[in-house]
Amino acid sequence: MPKMKTDSGAKKRIKVTGSGRLRRRKAFKSHLLEHKSAERKRRLGRESDFAPGDLKQVKRMLGM
Repeated sequence: MPKMKTDSGAKKRIKVTGSGRLRRRKAFKSHLLEHKSAERKRRLGRESDFAPGDLKQVKRMLGM
């Protein structure tokens, strides 16, 4: 059976920390920012962890 390929889109978007945690950027920060509050835009700028239910699928995309 051949090796599994890493999902190219996932490897560009997901960062693995030194301790092995997976981090992602939040959505809704690319455009239409005028009506969003400064607090909301700051919050959207931070990285966040994946939901526990998504981890298995994400790890599989990264070949982990």
